[in-house]
Amino acid sequence: MSENYGKLMKEGLWEQNVVFAQMLALCPTMAVTTSGTNGLGMGLASTAVLVIANILVSMIRHTVSSQVRIPVFVVLIATLVTIVDMVINAWMHELYKVLGLFIALIVVNCAILGRAEAFAVKNGVVASAVDGVAMGLGFTGALVVIGLIREFLGAGTLFAQASQLLGPSFAFLEVKISGYGGALLMILPPGAFAVLGFLLAGKRILDRKLAERDAAAANTAPAAA
Repeated sequence: MSENYGKLMKEGLWEQNVVFAQMLALCPTMAVTTSGTNGLGMGLASTAVLVIANILVSMIRHTVSSQVRIPVFVVLIATLVTIVDMVINAWMHELYKVLGLFIALIVVNCAILGRAEAFAVKNGVVASAVDGVAMGLGFTGALVVIGLIREFLGAGTLFAQASQLLGPSFAFLEVKISGYGGALLMILPPGAFAVLGFLLAGKRILDRKLAERDAAAANTAPAAA
């Protein structure tokens, strides 16, 4: 069973990454990743919704008929997003002002409804929770990586407003690279597309090299035996 959970984590973090493999949720990916802090906030909010939605869908999968399950799932996800939206507004208001409408748009994030329909409705609660965590962390990682690259190249900072948006306990994340003013293009929409394109190309190249290495190892194993 632990091996299956490990496979789920690997798929969510890398092989079936929401952004880099499935090319989903590109609207928030392009819009909110002007900094690593924004990407972290949106990613964690989406992860919370994804995990809880997976758990609840798995719990009610034998109760809800197939004819109405999609509307039920949408209402469930919308309810969770509303709660997350209110929580962020109450306790992380500065982050809420930055992310704005994109928190509410988590409702239409294809990855959340997709995992509910493709996985949670067919599997148990624990496996669905692990799948939600894996997919959510993979999505969060993608947003943070894109955000940090854009922030570093565009403003010369890393997590520059962490304490302001996420709270004083995140102040240790703030880094300022002295002597570099940044390139404005990288924090504009064209910069988001450029960074995403290079990261996608890098992932494809790395995946190809890993596949070639695995194939070579498989071919040499019988000969060695």
